[in-house]
Amino acid sequence: MTTRPHEESRETGRDDAPPVRFWSVDEVEAMDFDPFMEELLQQDSPALVKLPHGTEPAWVAARYDDVKLVTSDPRFSREALVGRDVTRLAPHFIPLDDAVGFADPPEHTRMRKTVAAMFTHRRIEKLRPRAEEIAGRLLDTMERAGPPADVMEHLNTPFALGGMSELMGVPEEDWPKMAKWARLVISAEAGREASEQAKHDIGAYFADLAAQRLAEPRDDVLSHMAAAERDGRLTHQELVAFAVLMQISGTNSVRFNSSNMVYLLLTHPDHLARLRAERELLPQAVDELLRFVPHRNAVGMARVAVEDVRLGDVTVRRGDPIYVSYLAANRDPEKFSCPHRMDFDRTFNPHVSFGSGPHYCVGASLAKMECEVMLGGLLDRFPRLRLAVAPEEIEWRRGELIRGPHALPVTW
Repeated sequence: MTTRPHEESRETGRDDAPPVRFWSVDEVEAMDFDPFMEELLQQDSPALVKLPHGTEPAWVAARYDDVKLVTSDPRFSREALVGRDVTRLAPHFIPLDDAVGFADPPEHTRMRKTVAAMFTHRRIEKLRPRAEEIAGRLLDTMERAGPPADVMEHLNTPFALGGMSELMGVPEEDWPKMAKWARLVISAEAGREASEQAKHDIGAYFADLAAQRLAEPRDDVLSHMAAAERDGRLTHQELVAFAVLMQISGTNSVRFNSSNMVYLLLTHPDHLARLRAERELLPQAVDELLRFVPHRNAVGMARVAVEDVRLGDVTVRRGDPIYVSYLAANRDPEKFSCPHRMDFDRTFNPHVSFGSGPHYCVGASLAKMECEVMLGGLLDRFPRLRLAVAPEEIEWRRGELIRGPHALPVTW
């Protein structure tokens, strides 16, 4: 379909459906909020959209209350998405078909329980000293290298990779392989074949590692999952798919979210100065940054209606795919006052950056802790940290699932 961004067409075969709108993300700059999401927030009902890949148009719910309903209501299914060629930004689906992301309760609940104990807030806090040790070592190297330095290369990327890999149980000598696979899986530029091969390779790796951990268990996620497979609480395919999803999502989301946070702080000097002066504000500031950062392009994974559901002025019919936009929900003026303002004094902040409902991110506490450690480490180590180039000179990832800079050069 040849269209301009947001151009309308009719291809649903339904007289009661609104026109299908083509959603392009190519024109969104840096950390700007996608103007199409802003349009969606002005509507009282979900919109029908088409993205660059996939044949089936899909609804998109953007308002906060609609997002909460779609993600929590059993009338919307992830399992029903398997095998459907629903419109999407990437040429491929990120998770493997047996991943927890494609499951509905009670199967989703069963799989999630096998790792939930590894991600409790109390356990994650016990990991904070080790995370601070890793960050300190990386910042030592960055300081020795001297300015200007790419903070993504020296801190955000290796820290996110190391934190998730260590928790999963991946030996440090294999972290470079994990970095390569994680990059290929989310990259639109590499193409579908390269992405599918990377998913196969990382899946085979985790299958072998799980067998090792079953023979010699350790205090890591793979050991817990291997025990769950042995006890019949996970199938082998579920273990592999779940491990791949956690490793890829945990690495890439923290890597880019944290680098986007650094960029925003370095381009908002008043916020940066406040955070330096009031270090106790850091956890609250990270929550606000999580709400504010538009960390992905377009939308994530769809669901499929298993019954007719009325949302606003439209009926999402049985079999219709529907997305939710967590980013748009985080800017809903009905839920957040002055939603387009980054406000470190925002104490009521029920953002949905980690999702909502049964699929709420199991690693939310880990991601928040890691962002706090990275930002805190940078503030402590480099009191005069600033961008080494003008903001407009920074190159941003284009047309990919996760937004972020290719590099973030800084000086001090």
